[in-house]
Amino acid sequence: MEEVDRILFFTFLTILFAGILILASVSVPVSQKRFGNPYYFLFHQLIFGILPGIFLGFLFFKIDLEWLKKFSPLFLFLNLVLMGLVFLPFFGVKISGGARWLKIGPIFLQPSEFFKLFLILYLAGWLEKRVEKKFSKKIIRETFFAFLILIGIFSLFLVLQPDISTLVIIFSVSLTMFFLAKTPLSYTFFFIALASISLVFLVKIAPYRLNRVLAFFNPDLDPLGIGYQIRQSLITIGSGGILGKGLGMSQQKFGTLPQAISDTIFPVFAEETGFLGGFFLLLLFFIFFWRGFKIGKEKGKFEGLVAFGISFWIAFQAFYNIASMSGILPISGLPLPFISYGGSHLISELMAVGILFNIAKK
Repeated sequence: MEEVDRILFFTFLTILFAGILILASVSVPVSQKRFGNPYYFLFHQLIFGILPGIFLGFLFFKIDLEWLKKFSPLFLFLNLVLMGLVFLPFFGVKISGGARWLKIGPIFLQPSEFFKLFLILYLAGWLEKRVEKKFSKKIIRETFFAFLILIGIFSLFLVLQPDISTLVIIFSVSLTMFFLAKTPLSYTFFFIALASISLVFLVKIAPYRLNRVLAFFNPDLDPLGIGYQIRQSLITIGSGGILGKGLGMSQQKFGTLPQAISDTIFPVFAEETGFLGGFFLLLLFFIFFWRGFKIGKEKGKFEGLVAFGISFWIAFQAFYNIASMSGILPISGLPLPFISYGGSHLISELMAVGILFNIAKK
């Protein structure tokens, strides 16, 4: 424990433990119905998510950060190869119309979840080399346009899958890292404008994305269709009251709430633990971000950018998921970090936490 940031460690551990508890509750009906085993999804999360994630997280905790920086381009390249393989029939598997998964024996792998982490590592090293000195305006401009080309190429893989939710995370994390690298504000505003225009275009060309936006502005527009998920989410959250119904006592998990074990797990958490439980979870993610940001400020350029990128990614994704389930933002399909069912995102997040602990101990 001497080498670990205690506040960050116990904050992370509390979130992870809360995720195990709520998954144990919410997954019982669907596990029993599909597999005849009430704890199938819980055991699957432990065996294929938490255990390998902790193992890999420990490796990244022990690994030399200079080595990690040196090989970050290779990690990103290999991840892009995997993201390309999802489009090939022999390797890729389509689920709900999206080509986002690779099937390796009994395991389904979603490469785009690891892409978030490897892009942060790559961008931190890339930005460190290009903005560590006071360059001329010409060189800064060339760096910015090279940055746009890089993000554009990476984004293309996500658009084709399609995985616009991850694209939103990539845009947001890349923008904040570029800003923290002390580049001119004018370039930051240009990137915001370009990203906003791109996202609006992607929403308009896909009816299901447009429906999500319409449902956000008016959930009653089609209460049994496009507005069903957000309406049920709000009903579930509201039914928990201040103190909640108690762990295991959710009613909405019995088939009323869509995707209750994954994207919409927060409403069940709020139903069982109440407003106070939901607020406490938000507070934990805020502490996680604050601690990661503080760690980043005390380290060098590469370590600082990685620490901020990881803490911002996880906290922003958590806040977006909770806000979308609460009707504050459009529904995105983003998992709630450390809590939603799914091995790929959980392993990636545990690897990221291992790196964050590594930076904190240096």
